[in-house]
Amino acid sequence: MGAVDPPSRSSFPGELEIIRLIRRTVERSPAERVETGIGDDTAVLLSQPGARLLATTDLIVEDVHFRRAWASPFDIGWKAMAVNLSDIAGKGGRPLWALVGLALPAPADPSEVESFYEGMSQAAAPHGVAIVGGDTSVSPRGWFVNVTLLGEHLGVPRLRSAAKPGDAVAVTGTLGRSAAGLAALEAGRARLGAVRPETIEIVTSAHLRPTARVAEGRWFGAAAGVHAMMDCSDGLATDLGHICRESGVGARVELDRLPVDPAAREVAGVLGADALSWATSGGEDFELLLTCDPASVDALRDGLGRATGTALTVVGEIEALEKGVTFLGTGGLPVAIPAGYEHFSG
Repeated sequence: MGAVDPPSRSSFPGELEIIRLIRRTVERSPAERVETGIGDDTAVLLSQPGARLLATTDLIVEDVHFRRAWASPFDIGWKAMAVNLSDIAGKGGRPLWALVGLALPAPADPSEVESFYEGMSQAAAPHGVAIVGGDTSVSPRGWFVNVTLLGEHLGVPRLRSAAKPGDAVAVTGTLGRSAAGLAALEAGRARLGAVRPETIEIVTSAHLRPTARVAEGRWFGAAAGVHAMMDCSDGLATDLGHICRESGVGARVELDRLPVDPAAREVAGVLGADALSWATSGGEDFELLLTCDPASVDALRDGLGRATGTALTVVGEIEALEKGVTFLGTGGLPVAIPAGYEHFSG
């Protein structure tokens, strides 16, 4: 067999072809209150009178937030959308419109681009979010994705700065699952030994395709008694620290009250890791972290369960003195807990 000539540069799709592909993919879903979306250089959106506009943006980078060795283009698109949905959820708002910046090495593979936007669209669809524009670029190395998500709140957004002394500190769902998923992916199936396949699926899915607590956030956004709220993306230790700094308060957390995910415990047991450390510092759980009037806890827990089926667990209390977060272990003694992931920390 003779040598095969490499494809000519003209056989690769150009930017206009990629944009047309993106447009065909994202316009399969209806867009609410979009006067002009993809096709012009600026989207024209119809805001609701009296609503507060919410805006958030997240950058995810290959080999920092994901690895192509195990994250498919669909996974990358899903996660890029989910992390932004989670930010809007953390304010108690409704996400509506997304602008997507995508840079990837040349030549661009149309099937990968389409899969990326399919993942993004499927993460967005349950919440009625439309992709209304963005930008594309060639990347000198690896994938770079930036999503800006716009949403609305018809009442008062739940801010980090609204915690009050005496508030209960609570989290939705369970913690540590995403960090367990990353550990499982890094370890590989051979090292996971007796870990059940369904457990591996639970933790790796949590890392690759996280679920944003949008319905829960909107429910809390309309509920009485909720003061401060944000999503738990950098780890409980770091994110509760953000609330304390912005509110000028301290916090006390009892480690034995943390809802450590059972699947994370199973993976940790086989790998010789600490599931509690994953729960406090692992990050990317995308649960909701909130402070609330302690007299409202039962009503919030019961109401959330009826509305969404999601558990709410009280893990601590806000204190008057501004001294950061104190974690208490057995016997009420302080335990040193490392902070979660921080960029540029070395």
